[in-house]
Amino acid sequence: MNTIRKNILVALAAVGFAGAAFAQTAAVQPAEGRHGHAVSVEQRAAHQAENKAERQAKRAERQAQRAAKLRTELKLTPQQEPAFAAFLAAGKPAQRPLARAGGERAKLAALPAPQRMEQRIERQKQRTARMEARLAALNNFYAVLTPEQKQVMDSKAMRFGGKHGGKHGRHHGRHGAALQS
Repeated sequence: MNTIRKNILVALAAVGFAGAAFAQTAAVQPAEGRHGHAVSVEQRAAHQAENKAERQAKRAERQAQRAAKLRTELKLTPQQEPAFAAFLAAGKPAQRPLARAGGERAKLAALPAPQRMEQRIERQKQRTARMEARLAALNNFYAVLTPEQKQVMDSKAMRFGGKHGGKHGRHHGRHGAALQS
């Protein structure tokens, strides 16, 4: 019986050493990319920044195409162009700081719950102020439109403004049908 216990202890020790050795080599090896290639943290960050730049460029291109299409459908006059430009400028999202994600989240997590709530309320106030500025620009633009242009604008405004408008809105299944009728 004594030899069985010794053998079990030796086997457990061997498994423990093997596990520790495996964990040590896994910690030393760099992370692997999509196709099994080693990728450093710096390379991954550069790749993510590159992808973000691509997405932003594509988004800007789509927005320019939608603005050109709306401009054509509205048949804007040269006198209406400044109000249209102000409307488009007000619809652009605010620039976010680059280092926001990691560092700010860590700072926010370190705050007590009441202060985190205050931070959320402050961000919501900033969003509301941006929406009010968009509304003011929309009202100014809408005021210079003819009745025919207003009808076109009314039919397009749901899809044009905001990131959740139109049939791709996040509440399309529950509330989108009521908004479109």
